[in-house]
Amino acid sequence: MRRAALTVAALLLLAPVPAVAGPAESGAAPPERWAAPLPGDVVVARPFERLPHPYAAGHRGVDLRGSPGSAVVAAGDGVVVFAGMVAGRPVVSIDHAGGLRTTYEPVETAVLAGQRVARGSRIGSLATGHAGCPGEACLHWGLRRGETYLDPMSLLQPRRVRLLPRGG
Repeated sequence: MRRAALTVAALLLLAPVPAVAGPAESGAAPPERWAAPLPGDVVVARPFERLPHPYAAGHRGVDLRGSPGSAVVAAGDGVVVFAGMVAGRPVVSIDHAGGLRTTYEPVETAVLAGQRVARGSRIGSLATGHAGCPGEACLHWGLRRGETYLDPMSLLQPRRVRLLPRGG
């Protein structure tokens, strides 16, 4: 009986486990809940910088290379909480389950605050004019949980699963 129980336990440990996407510290949802905000391959022009404290200067999102006028889509299901100008640039912010908020800039908006959006639905078009962009246009894509900035690319990458030795 004990041998059978150990065999079943070993099979369960060795069975394939579906990857889960999301920031490790966020407990975000499975990968089918998230999509890249631009069409085609995701090309990071400038990565996220984890800052030493909330008021430090730095880059609180990622810049993704794109083409002017490209469709920008919601990375996940949610509610648009802001669609308008911030410091002269068009911005869209979406609240998602689990206290996550994604931001997209510069985006000529096609949505209104209060509107529900689905993962992959068009929220606007990529505008030009993002400072420091090495190409024609870049989308600044941000992610927060409360006041904590997270790397939005972690929504698109599966978590690593690590099996520890028994007793360790």
